[in-house]
Amino acid sequence: MEYVYIAIGSGVLALLYSFWRTAWINKQEPGTDKMIKIGAHIAEGAMAFLKAEYKVLIIFVIVVAAILGITADPATSSPLVALSFFVGALCSGLAGFLGMRVATKANVRTTNGARSSLEKALSIAFSGGSVMGLSVVGLGTLGLAALFAGYESIYGFENEATARVLNILSGFSLGASSIALFARVGGGIYTKAADVGADLVGKVEAGIPEDHPLNPATIA
Repeated sequence: MEYVYIAIGSGVLALLYSFWRTAWINKQEPGTDKMIKIGAHIAEGAMAFLKAEYKVLIIFVIVVAAILGITADPATSSPLVALSFFVGALCSGLAGFLGMRVATKANVRTTNGARSSLEKALSIAFSGGSVMGLSVVGLGTLGLAALFAGYESIYGFENEATARVLNILSGFSLGASSIALFARVGGGIYTKAADVGADLVGKVEAGIPEDHPLNPATIA
């Protein structure tokens, strides 16, 4: 059981590092007024996309969790598999939210850092990426270990009970991977639609250059 507590502690440390690097990124100079304005538009568009996507995913999570809870085999599993699915989806969605927030903060600061030195730009960009990576690791490890500790306290530590707990925990990985899959595919469709919109509407019809910040599809 001590390994479970080590896993929980590791998850907490990963999240603390993520919050620390996020605070450091926020303290960096965002650049000129024009850079700040463009960065704000990008952040607003990114969060609007996440909000729209998560509204749909909430319905999906509730429906699938209900199905898993109803159809769970009481002999080898438990309706608690629905809780595992929900927690996994929550951790995955929260990781995506944290990653999007820090990415939209880091991009304009990386650009401004590149005006002075490549080392400064690399430091900010690497810190932004590390926040996303360690948020995924921290939330995944913390959520999985916490559920394992809770289920073990309910069902005991015997071999048969542990096998049942592992079956229940499988819902966590299903929930986390489902949200990650939807975010990956949905984000790809969104960006490709914006790219085509920048070409057809912005550049062809409105006469705005493809990569111009006044082109809304470029911001998207």
